[in-house]
Amino acid sequence: MLQRILDSIFPRTCPVCGEIVMPRGQLICRDCLSLLSFVRSPVCEKCGKEILTGSRKLCYDCAHRERTFTANRALLNYEENARRCMAKIKYKNCREHTELFGKMMAIRLCDFILEMNPDCLVPVPAHISRQKMRGYNQAELIAEVIGRETDIPVRADLLIRRKHTAAMKNLGAEDRLNNLREAFAVCDTGIPKEIKRIMLVDDIFTTGATIEACSKILCAEGVETSSICVCIGSDI
Repeated sequence: MLQRILDSIFPRTCPVCGEIVMPRGQLICRDCLSLLSFVRSPVCEKCGKEILTGSRKLCYDCAHRERTFTANRALLNYEENARRCMAKIKYKNCREHTELFGKMMAIRLCDFILEMNPDCLVPVPAHISRQKMRGYNQAELIAEVIGRETDIPVRADLLIRRKHTAAMKNLGAEDRLNNLREAFAVCDTGIPKEIKRIMLVDDIFTTGATIEACSKILCAEGVETSSICVCIGSDI
């Protein structure tokens, strides 16, 4: 009832078109939903990028790079509409859109999540300076929605970002890895002994450098990692 009252006073806007969502009460316009490019099979067995033919098991990146994480899967291809949605969340304070993407991830990636059987979800941490500037960590908000939908606990306290890295959208794969060197660390209290499998949650997967950097830290602690992301780049 409270949500319906709030929606009537402050109607939700669509993450794609920016207008009031139609029909009312939904999280995205019915027509705009069809404009999003959902990841479809066949996908790379490791990172989850769409690949052109089922005869290949790995995308170009995964065939040429070592991956510490077990596997990653994503909801959307990182094309123009998805880019605009993510930009609204990250740079225009549209944190309410994380509810839509978290719920869609919980539904569409359910089989993968069950297969990986994580003990908890760990959002990729933002540096404290960036989180203060933005007011939130979008990966954490998305993880909280997924956690509520799947009954998997969210542990945003296990990883910290100790280095404020430069923006990576214009960096190549090797430069991204160098940029993230020593950027993450396990919290001072360490990983609880009962946690053996962690599923990382992030917003965008391009080269996989961020997930790889987090996975290496966790792997050194004896933890197996997998990951899920809202968007993923294309295969070369």
